Parts: sequence; C-alpha cells; structure tokens
Amino acid sequence: MMKMNKALFFTIVVTFLALDSITAQSEGLTSSPYSMYGLGVINQTSLGFTNGLGYSGIGIKTDTEINNLNAANFALIPQNSFFYDIGLKGEFNQYSNQSDNESKSTLNFSNLAVAFRITEGLGAGITMVPYSDVGYTLVGIKTNIEGSTETFESNVSGVGGLSDLKFNLGYAVTDKLRFGANASFLFGSIEEEETFQISTSALSSTEKTNYSGLRLGLGMQFDVSDKITLGSTVQFPTSLEGNLKRSVTKYLNGSEITVEDDASDPVDDFDMPLELGIGFSAKFLESLTLSGDYKKNYWSETGQTENLGSYVDQDIYAMGLEYVKNPTSYKYGQRIHYRAGYNYDNGYLSINGMKVDGYNITAGIGLPIGQGLRSMLNISYSYGSKGQIQNILVKENYHLLTLNLSLEDLWFQKRKIN
Repeated sequence: MMKMNKALFFTIVVTFLALDSITAQSEGLTSSPYSMYGLGVINQTSLGFTNGLGYSGIGIKTDTEINNLNAANFALIPQNSFFYDIGLKGEFNQYSNQSDNESKSTLNFSNLAVAFRITEGLGAGITMVPYSDVGYTLVGIKTNIEGSTETFESNVSGVGGLSDLKFNLGYAVTDKLRFGANASFLFGSIEEEETFQISTSALSSTEKTNYSGLRLGLGMQFDVSDKITLGSTVQFPTSLEGNLKRSVTKYLNGSEITVEDDASDPVDDFDMPLELGIGFSAKFLESLTLSGDYKKNYWSETGQTENLGSYVDQDIYAMGLEYVKNPTSYKYGQRIHYRAGYNYDNGYLSINGMKVDGYNITAGIGLPIGQGLRSMLNISYSYGSKGQIQNILVKENYHLLTLNLSLEDLWFQKRKIN
C-alpha cells in the first residue's frame, strides 16, 4: 500500500500552518530595538541542523535533511523520499543603554519546509521562513510644540515583518557537480502606531506599509573529493514594491473621532542588494565535519538611507563543527549528532558613523527518530550580542532556542505481506 497519502496530508497541514505563521508574524517575532530600521531585523536562522553550526551550510553536502542555504543541494534528495521540517523558536532579549536596562521574550514558528525528488538527479523544495522581524516599543518620546516652549510625550510601537516563500530546484550535472536555482516571493507588512496626549485630547496615528516582490538566486556545489565539498550562492538585487495606508483617530472627552481613515500614500520601493556567498565542508577523522561560509551583501549599492543612519556593505562569517560517531549504528548513542558554531556579522546599518555589528555562538544536538537515517529532532541554542552602549546605540544580548522536527516519509513504498 502506498504511503503517498501521508505526504499529501502533510502538504495540506503545511499550507494551513503557513497561513497561521503569516498571521502570527503580525504579532511580532522579535523585540529588538534595531527592528525599527528598514524592513526590520533580518533573520539568520534557517532549517534544522544548520542552526547549530553557526548558520553555515553553503558547502554542506547532505542527502538526509533539507539544506535551505544552497539550492544545489536539493539535487541529492533520495528516490521516493519526502522530507519535511517544522521549526519553533523562542528568544529572550536583554537591552541596555547609558541609562536603562530592559528584557523581553518572544515565541513563534521559525520555518516550514518540504523537499522531494522529481526525477533522476533533479530535486525540489518549498520553504517558508521569516525574512525580517519587526517588534519594538518606544515610550516617553519628548517633542517640542511648534511655536511654544511646551513639549508633549508620545509612544511609538512597531510590529510585523516580511516572510520568504522560496521555491528551490537542484540538478546534478555529474556525480560531483550540482547546480541550483531559487525564486523567493518576499511579502509582508510593517505597522507603526504613534499615540500622544495633549491636555484632555489624545491622538493615535497608524501607518501600515505592505511590501512584496520576487527575488531570484543561483547555487552550486562541487565535490572536490569524497570528503571535501565547495559551494557558492548568489541572490540577485531586486526592488520590493511598497504601499502605505494611514489612519488617524482623535479621542476628545471620551469620544472617538476618525480624522483620516485608510488614506493611501505612495512609498518608495525597498531595494534588496546583491548577495554573494561561498562555503566549504570537510570531513575528517571519520566522525567530524567542519563547515565554513563567507557572505558579502552589497547594501551600499542600493543608495538607501535611514533617518539616523545609512546602509553599508555587510560581511558575514560563519563556521560550524559536527560530530557523530556512527550514523548507521544500531546503538542510539552513536547516532546522535553534536554541533557547535560561531557567526560574526559586521552589520549593514551605520548609525552616527558606528556600524551595528554582532556575533553568535551556537550549539546543537540532533536526536534520531526511529531506526532510519533521515528523521531527526534538531535542538539548537544560540547566544548572541549586537550593538554597543555608546551615543544613542543600544547593546542587545539574546538567547535563542530553536526546535526543528526534521522528518522523512516514503512515497510509493509497498508494504510487504508475509
């Protein structure tokens, strides 16, 4: 009896979860003060095992899990296999500046993904991950009233972000050389609300900006030997179209008055940069795999600026190390994967001449599910820091825990009847 019905059922479940995750993102997946710039904080977490490897994976060759960091790897999806990956992440953030300290926590879905083989040497996959997250609150902002010496205080909050729905194709030209292509549909909204009160009246202004656009990319992997693989990726620049809707409500003596409702204004397109990446993976001592990535994002070429800063070219360095004694052993303990990694990002925002850089130290474990090689519960922990206490900058320290259920189902497998 074929097990195709399980794959179809899961596809339906993924569709509903994807819709739910989009709705959930409107409630905020982050609480970082740096999410008030541009599209918000750009997400680095990916799928499954790569989260424990310092978010490296461009050069990692695997046929047991989904590697979303290089479309070329989808060419290795085994025959009759259907992979799926569902992720959850929780984040605890601590912020400090020259006068105050604060902490917040968030919890939400981190990814949804499926991958399957189309024909000999050709694999495909669909993934949904947050591209950027927005979630911030500014309380007690003082502003001068024009024409007087009086001031008033306002509160500003922002929520939302963009999702990345990506279609991947990977094709094996030879046993050692693979190429890949991906098309990303980026979409989402960012909503900012400002409220302030003067005497007996209050005013609330809400601006919601919707963004959407298509982005294309390519990938390559080449096996130098049985133990060394090189990889490269490119994401081409594109522009996201924006649409702004504004509503203003006034509260006077307990009565609500709509001053302006759903007024549409043009908004500049948001330009995405050219992104280049190279990576490698190397197996040694039979049980260890070392991986490393370098990415260059040419933000300065977009010519975009913020009120308090500008976009600058970004460099990201990532390294990871994985240990598994014997993935085919009958002993459960020998099939457990242990991972560690480091990631440094020199930042793409320059505020008052200071770049907002950051780093992550990661650790992870992959717990096999059942006796197969391709079903795993991946748990990853990351400690990170961003920014610094200087001028108007804020230092952000955070703890991030990701939980990924990475499973394999089999298509067109007949049951054996004794």
